[in-house]
Amino acid sequence: MCGRYVVAYDPDTLVSGFSLTRVQPFPKRWNVAPQAMVPVVYETRDGERVGELMRWGLVPHWAKDESIGPKLNNARVEGMAEKPSFRQAVRRRRCLLPASGYYEWQPIAPPDGQKSAKPVKQPWYISPRNAPFFAMAGLFEAWRAPGSDESAPWLLTCCVITTNASPLVAHIHDRMPVMIAPEHWAAWLARANQDAAAMPPLMQGLPDSAVQAWPVSRAVSRSSNEGEALIEALPQLA
Repeated sequence: MCGRYVVAYDPDTLVSGFSLTRVQPFPKRWNVAPQAMVPVVYETRDGERVGELMRWGLVPHWAKDESIGPKLNNARVEGMAEKPSFRQAVRRRRCLLPASGYYEWQPIAPPDGQKSAKPVKQPWYISPRNAPFFAMAGLFEAWRAPGSDESAPWLLTCCVITTNASPLVAHIHDRMPVMIAPEHWAAWLARANQDAAAMPPLMQGLPDSAVQAWPVSRAVSRSSNEGEALIEALPQLA
């Protein structure tokens, strides 16, 4: 799964990294949680590559209301092309969610003799080596309430695609975001490519040598906490 991540780059980094023609301004954040507005890279119907803010939590175009969004923060890669919530987006509305890194929680066994102790989860920060961000694979939708006037604004929402964890991350959690390698960005974003069967080769991820991870403070577990200190390694555990 992916439940928290970091946006510690600025808009100009996306412009140069993805060759965007335009990008919406956004602040740096070190504890992005579901339902937040997040920067998303996608290709418009006119073939323009842009960066725009979308709400994290997918609202399918057929939804009667927005309440489904918090349930669709992530899309499991297994079977997503057949699921009603995701299948149209897999073909027509793929995107990338740039992340400076993301957090995952590792279950920690209670000390010997404390079987009744409350389970503890240790957060870890997982980030790219020698790169400003991961390009997490995602899907997006444009939704408008049924019966709305044609002048009503569209709600843009997105989700992160997840897969089985790589060996580096598996000891922390069994799932991780799908990372799209730079050489596959163009094919992933291309709206003209509507063959769902062509997507798996683009989602092979990054080698573990391109990824690093370390334990961080449990302060990140509270979504209201913010700041660069959240990604600092715990020296006694690193």
